[in-house]
Amino acid sequence: MSYSGVIYPNNIEQKIDFTVIREELNRRCSSPLGRERVEAMQMETEYETVQYLLGLTDQMRLAESDPMLTFPRGDIHDVREAIARIRIEGLFLDEAELDALRHSLSYAAELERFFAGLDSAKYPLLRELGTLGTIGNLGNIVKSIDAVLDRYGQLADHASPELARIRREITNLQGSVGRTLASILRQAKTDGFVEADAAPTLREGRLVIPVSPAFKRKVGGIVHDESATGKTVYIEPQQVVDANNRIRELEGAERRERVRILTAVTDGLRPNTAAILDSQRMLAEVDFLKAKVSLAQTLHAIRPELVNEPLLEWSDARHPVLWLHYAPQGKTVVPLSIRLNKDKNRMLVISGPNAGGKSVCLKTVALLQYMTQCGLLVPVAEQSRAGLFDQLMIDIGDEQSIQDELSTYSSHLRNMRAFLRQADERTLILIDEMGTGTEPLLGGAIAEAILRELVQRHVFGIITTHYTNLKHFAEQTEGVINGAMLYDRGEMRPLFQLSIGQAGSSFAIEIARQTGLGESIIQYATDLVGEEHIEYDKQLQDIARDKRYWERKRQSVRLKEKELEAKIADYEARLSGVKQQKKEILEQARQEAAELLQQSNATIERTIREIKEAKADKEKTKEARAKVEELKEKVGVPQRIRDFKDLKILKNAVPVAPSATSNIVRQRTLSFSRTLDIRGYRADEALEKLIAYMDDAQMVGAGEVTILHGTGTGALKQLTRDYLNDLNRQRRKRGMVALEFGDGDVNHGGAGLTVVKL
Repeated sequence: MSYSGVIYPNNIEQKIDFTVIREELNRRCSSPLGRERVEAMQMETEYETVQYLLGLTDQMRLAESDPMLTFPRGDIHDVREAIARIRIEGLFLDEAELDALRHSLSYAAELERFFAGLDSAKYPLLRELGTLGTIGNLGNIVKSIDAVLDRYGQLADHASPELARIRREITNLQGSVGRTLASILRQAKTDGFVEADAAPTLREGRLVIPVSPAFKRKVGGIVHDESATGKTVYIEPQQVVDANNRIRELEGAERRERVRILTAVTDGLRPNTAAILDSQRMLAEVDFLKAKVSLAQTLHAIRPELVNEPLLEWSDARHPVLWLHYAPQGKTVVPLSIRLNKDKNRMLVISGPNAGGKSVCLKTVALLQYMTQCGLLVPVAEQSRAGLFDQLMIDIGDEQSIQDELSTYSSHLRNMRAFLRQADERTLILIDEMGTGTEPLLGGAIAEAILRELVQRHVFGIITTHYTNLKHFAEQTEGVINGAMLYDRGEMRPLFQLSIGQAGSSFAIEIARQTGLGESIIQYATDLVGEEHIEYDKQLQDIARDKRYWERKRQSVRLKEKELEAKIADYEARLSGVKQQKKEILEQARQEAAELLQQSNATIERTIREIKEAKADKEKTKEARAKVEELKEKVGVPQRIRDFKDLKILKNAVPVAPSATSNIVRQRTLSFSRTLDIRGYRADEALEKLIAYMDDAQMVGAGEVTILHGTGTGALKQLTRDYLNDLNRQRRKRGMVALEFGDGDVNHGGAGLTVVKL
C-alpha cells in the first residue's frame, strides 16, 4: 500500500516550484479527468509504487514515439456526474450527455484494443492498463446511442417511427403556414398596411407579421406582442391560427416522444454504470499519462534507474522550470552532476559567490527528487540513478513571519528544530545559507553543531554556506564533502557549474573591488580578517582555477581519444570490407573459371568426338577447328593454344592463382571509371562493352556505377535493362543479392542513364 512521504514545510511545492510543474501538466490534459489525476499526484515512498508509475509513464512515451505503432486519438469527456444522476429510476441523459458518453466509450474501446495488441514483453504495464474494466462489453451502449443520435449529437428523425411522423407533420404545417403568411404579407404591403421590407417573424413560438398599430384591425387576427417603442404590433392572422395551434400540439408530442426515447436508452445503459465508470478511470489515466509524456518530451526527460534505498546519483541534471523558461529564449540550463550515497558521502556542503547558482542547485535536487517520487520522468542523463527518501525537508528562502513575530533567523532555527526532531537515515534535507541571519561567529558555531548532529544521524543532505568553519567541517568529517560553484576570476562572472570535492571561495574581496569600493576600504577589511583567512580563500580560488584548467585539458584529451577511436573503428570497418570483397571476388572468379572450364571441356570433347567420327575428313575437321577457335575467342583461351595437341593441357587446366587474381584486381581498380558511355555503339558492340564493364565493376567492388546510354530510340536503354535483369537472375541462382538499378536523377540525365547499385 503506497503512502505519502513526509514533507516539510507544507508549502514545499511552492518553494521548489513544483506548482509550475502541476500547472504545465494541467495545461497538457484534455479533460477534467486528467486534471484531477494531476491534482491527486503526491510524493510516494514505496519502491513498487514509484517503479510502477515511472514504468507506466515511460512505456507510454515509447508507445507514442514508436514508428510501428499508431496511438489512438479521441475525445475524453467527464460523464461521471451524469452517470451518478441516472442511478435514480426515471431520470435520463439528454442528447449532449449521450453524445459525450458515446465519444468517451468509443475512445475507451479503441484504447483497450490498442493496449491488448501491444508486445507484452515491451509494454506489460500498458497492456495491464487496458484491462482496467469491462470496456469491451460496452459496444452495445454505443450502438444504442448511435441508433437515436445523428453525427452532430442531435436526436435523429429515425430514433422512432412516431418521432419521424410528428416531425414530418410539423414540417408540412410550417410550410403551409409560411406560404399563407407570405400571401397575406404581400397583400398587406400592396394595401400599405405594413412596411415594404417587413417579413414574418416568430413570437411565443408562433409565426406572426409586423404591422403598424393603426392598421391592426385591417389585417385581422391575434396580437401576440408589440415592440418596445409601441410602433409595431405582431399579429397572427386568423387564417393560420388553427394551423399554428396544431403545430404547438405536435411540438408537445415531439417533446414527450423525445423524453420517452431518451428514457428508454438510459434505462438500457443503467445496469452498466460500474463498467462505464471503469472506462472513465482508464481515460483519466491515459489523459494524465499523455500529459506526463508531453512534458517529458519538452524537457528531454527520461526514466532514471530506480534504487530501493536513499541515493542520489545524477548526471547532467537540469532544472525543469528553468528549462521551460529558457528554451523559448534560446538559452540553455547548465547541468548539475551529483553523487550522494550511504557508503561514502551523505552530505554535501556547497560554497561559492553570491548569485553563483547555489540556491538553484538546491532547488534542482529538491524538484527532481520530488518529481521522481511522484512518478514523473526527469531531465537527467541516461546513466543516472535515483533512490527513495521517506522524508523531504527543506529550509529555503526567507521565512520571516510578522504574524508569529519571528525573525528570519528564528524561522531558520524553527526549521532546524523540526529537522532534529524527525530526520533519520531515510531523510533528505536541503538548507540554503545555513546559519545566516545572526551574528556570524555564533551563527556559524550553531550551524556547525546542527550539521554535526545531522551527520551523526546519517541524514542525507545538501547545504549552502559562506561560513569558513562549515567548509573546514566538511573537509575533516567522514561522510561529508565540499562542493564549489565555479567562478571565472578573469572575467569576474559566475559559471553556474558545481564542482565536487573542494570548497569554493566567496570572492568577496574581488567582487568588492569590481564594484568600485575604494582600495583603502578593501585593505582595511583584509587586515581585519587576517592574512590566514585571506590566504585560505586565495588557495580555494587557485585550486578552483587549476581544477578548471585540468578539467578542460582532460575534456580535450577525451574528445581527441574519441575522434581517434572513431577513426580506428572506421579504418577497421573499411579493412574488413575490403577483405570481404576480396574473398567474394576470388570466390566469384573461381566459380566463373570452373564454369568456363566445364563449358570448354564439353566443347573440346564434343569436337574430338566429331573429328574421330569424321575419320579425318578435311571439311569436318575444318569445321571442328573453327568451333575451337570460336571457343577460344569467347573464353579468352591463350593464343599459344593453337592446335589439338594442347587439348590435354586445357582439359586439366585449373583456376588462376590467387596472387595473380590480386594483381589483376589491383590494376583494374586503378584504371576503373564509374561511368560507362555506350552511346553511338551498335547493339552487339554495346552489349560486349557492358558485359566487360560489369565484370570489372564487380571485381573492383564498385558501390555504384552509371551506364550512359542516352534516350534516342530507347534501344540501348532496353538492352542495358535486359542485360541487368538477366544478370540478376544469375545472381539469384547463386544465392547472391540482386543488383538495384533505375533511372538517374532528373537533374543529372534522368532517363538517359541507368544507375546501378552493386
